[in-house]
Amino acid sequence: MSARPEQQAEDLREAMLVIGSKARVAARELALADTAAKNAALCAMAAHLRSDKAAILKANAADVEAAKRNGLATSFIDRLTLDETRIEAMARGLEEIADLPDPVGAVLSEWTRPNGLRIARVRVPIGVIGIIYESRPNVTADAGGLCLKAGNAAILRTGSDAFQSARAIHAALAAGLTAAGLPANAIQLVPTTDRRAVGHLLAGLEGAVDVIVPRGGRSLVERVQSEARVPVFAHLEGICHTYVDKAADLEMAQRIVVNAKMRRTGICGATECLLVDKAASDDVMHALVKALLDAGCEVRGDAAAQAVDERVKPAAPNDYGKEFLDSIIAVKSVGGVDGAIDHIARFGSQHTDAIVTSDEKAAERFLKRVDSAIVLHNASTQFADGGEFGFGAEIGIATGKMHARGPVGVEQLTSFKYIVRGVGQTRPG
Repeated sequence: MSARPEQQAEDLREAMLVIGSKARVAARELALADTAAKNAALCAMAAHLRSDKAAILKANAADVEAAKRNGLATSFIDRLTLDETRIEAMARGLEEIADLPDPVGAVLSEWTRPNGLRIARVRVPIGVIGIIYESRPNVTADAGGLCLKAGNAAILRTGSDAFQSARAIHAALAAGLTAAGLPANAIQLVPTTDRRAVGHLLAGLEGAVDVIVPRGGRSLVERVQSEARVPVFAHLEGICHTYVDKAADLEMAQRIVVNAKMRRTGICGATECLLVDKAASDDVMHALVKALLDAGCEVRGDAAAQAVDERVKPAAPNDYGKEFLDSIIAVKSVGGVDGAIDHIARFGSQHTDAIVTSDEKAAERFLKRVDSAIVLHNASTQFADGGEFGFGAEIGIATGKMHARGPVGVEQLTSFKYIVRGVGQTRPG
C-alpha cells in the first residue's frame, strides 16, 4: 500500500534535508582540499566518463526516445542528445578545469594600515551551490566539475527529460571523487523528478544552500527568482542580436550571421534577431537574408527583409524579443548603430549582442553602450560560452549584475574574506 500524500511529502522533505546536510559536511572538507587533490578528482571523473561511455549512451537513448514519444521540439532533442563526441567533450572539459589556476586562496589585494594592521582580501569557496537545469545532460559534468575546482559542494537537480542521462553521468563523477579520495557527497544529484524537490532546494534546505544557479527556460528562471530564499545567479533568456553595420565586410558578415544563428540553434548564445543598417546597400540585406534561407533558416522580417525573397514571412510584433531556440530568426532594418543600440535596449535580455563593422568608432560606441553581459565585435554570438572564454566550462551565462555576470566559471563560484594580521593592536576608545 502506498504512503499517504502527506507522508510522501514529509519523506521528500526529509530526504532533501539529508542531501543538504551531506553537502554542507562535504563543503567543509572541500574548502580545505589542496589543488592537487581537486585536480586528481577532476581527472578521475573524466576517466570514468570515458570508461562508462556505454552506460551513459544507453541511458541517454532512453531519454531521447521518451522525448520523441512526447513530441518535444527538434531543438530540445538536440540539446538532450549525447554521442561519443559530446561525452568526450565533457571529459575534456573536466580536464581543462583541472588545468585552470585554483582560485581558492588567491590574494585579490592587500594593504597595510597606518596602525600596522596588514589586511588581505582572499578568495574562498562559496560553500554549497544548488544547480537547477533542464534538458542539457552535459551540465551535470560541467557544473559538478566547476563547483569542485572552486571548493564548493554541488547539489544538482535535473529535469525529468534528462533524468536517466544525468544519473549515469553523476555515477561516473561520484566514482571519480571516490577514486581520488574526496567525498562522493561533494556532488549530489537529487534522486527524484518530483517538482516539489525544487521548492525545498529554493528554500535553502534549512541553511545548507548558499547560492542557486538556474539554467533553463523562462518559466524555470522566473520560478527560481520568485521562490528562492537564497541568492540566485540568474540567467533569464538568450535574446541575442547581431547588428550588421553599413561599414561591415559583407563576406565576413554572412559567415558570422549564419554561424551565429545556425551552428546550434538551441543554445542560449544563438542569435535570435538580425539587425541591418538602413544605410547599407540593398546588397547587404539581400545577401544576409538569402544566406540564412539557404542554410535552412526561417526568416521573419520587416518590409525591407520581405522585399528580398518571397519566402520571408512578415514578422509579428512579438517576434522581436523572442527566444526561438530553433531555425527561426527575426530580421529588422535599423537606423545605424544608435538604432541598433535602442532596439537591443528595448528587446534584448542583456545576454549577448554583436556588431559587425570595419568602423572602429561605430564598434566602440556599440561596445560601450550595449548593456549586455557579453558584447562582441566581428565575432559570432555563439562564442558566449565559458569554454570559449578559457574557463574550461560554465554553469551558465549570468545576465544579472550582482557578483557574477557573463559565463559563470570557477572564479565566479568563489567569494572572498578579509584576513587581518596584527601585532597586538587595539582600537582606541
